[in-house]
Amino acid sequence: MKIGIAADHAGYKNKEELKLFLDKQGYQYEDFGAHTMDPEDDYSDVVMPLALAISNQKIDKGIAICGSGVGVSIAANKFEGVRAALISEHYSAHQGVEHDDLNLLCMGGRVLGAALIEEITVAFLKAKFISHGRFQRRLDKVKAIEEMNFKKL
Repeated sequence: MKIGIAADHAGYKNKEELKLFLDKQGYQYEDFGAHTMDPEDDYSDVVMPLALAISNQKIDKGIAICGSGVGVSIAANKFEGVRAALISEHYSAHQGVEHDDLNLLCMGGRVLGAALIEEITVAFLKAKFISHGRFQRRLDKVKAIEEMNFKKL
C-alpha cells in the first residue's frame, strides 16, 4: 500500500509525530509537505500534491492534517477520485473505508491528541473496502457523479 501524508503549519507537529509512529509500525509513506514549519502556509497548498497523487493513483491512501481538518477535507475533495473525510474517532475511520472507499483521512491537529491520531490512522490503514453489494453500488453512483462534474488534471 502506498501512503501519502501532508499537513499545514497547524498540523505540522502532528505530522512529524505521526511519521515516527508510522516508522515504528513498519509503514512506508511519502511526505508531501509541509517540510518546514511555516505559520504562513495554506492548507490548500499542502494538500493539493497529495490529493493529486491519489487522483492519479500514485498513492493508495492519504492522511492530511490541518488545524481542524475541515480545510484539507474541502480542498482534497475537489480532485477526481479523492474521497476525503474529516474523521475524529475510530469507528468512522474504518467504516469510511469499508463502506465508502474513503482514501484520504483528514484530521484536526488542534482538536485531536497524538494517541487518538495514531488510533484513527491504524483503523484507517487496516480497513478494506467491501467491494460488493450495496457498497459497490453506492460507490459506483459516487463515481458517476464525479464523471459528470470533474475533469482529469
